[in-house]
Amino acid sequence: MDLELKGRTYVITGGSDGLGLATARRLAAEGADVAICGRDKTRLGAALSVLEGLPGGSIGVQADVREVADLDNLVDRTLDRFGHLDGVMNNAGQAAAGAFEGLDDAEILADHELKVMAMVRLTRAALPHLKERGGAVLNSLAASAKAPVAGSLPTSASRAAGLAWTKAMAQELAPAGVRVNAILIGYIDSDQWVRAAQRADQSYDAYTAALAQRLRIPMGRLGRSEEFADVASFLLSPRASYVTGASVNVDGGFSPVP
Repeated sequence: MDLELKGRTYVITGGSDGLGLATARRLAAEGADVAICGRDKTRLGAALSVLEGLPGGSIGVQADVREVADLDNLVDRTLDRFGHLDGVMNNAGQAAAGAFEGLDDAEILADHELKVMAMVRLTRAALPHLKERGGAVLNSLAASAKAPVAGSLPTSASRAAGLAWTKAMAQELAPAGVRVNAILIGYIDSDQWVRAAQRADQSYDAYTAALAQRLRIPMGRLGRSEEFADVASFLLSPRASYVTGASVNVDGGFSPVP
């Protein structure tokens, strides 16, 4: 399927590795221009080397998504380089889960700032330009947004808030031609599992196979970042022109809530 991405421009936060970089690579391979951001300059440079040579253009902007000025600069740099903006993927985040009794206010507020307010602020900054192009917003969330479990705070609460924002914004912005969707991930291959396997003195394949079995993931394995990127690219593309307000599980059947 041709996703009709050639000549379109997208901003991806948390784009220097993992799901963000995989999506940027997929979009650029389809001919889209991408602007990725991250806090670490070295990792950002390494990510740009991955994108080099693909049909679509790419830029990297050092940014902390918790800073309004950095987000405004990200949008401005994207427009300066590519001239327009067709979509944003709010993907910044980090692991933050534990028992409620161990959480203090500062941890809860910090997680909300990173995962919710950054999403709100980037969407706000991009919105005038998305309206011009009939663009899309995609929020990268987690299965715990629909089905939180013990020990998943504060991230499950932040992700649930992100889902509520997604649903409400989708209804408000649809008349302006802007679509808003979310992907809810389960367990995806990442460096954290590589490190966990090393600590357990196991091979990565053996460790993640046992993990999938322990978590009772119906598909029997962890997901791959490329599988996330395929779904994300479709939802950002014009081929998903009648899809808004959707929350798509990419979790191998892990979540009990569809």
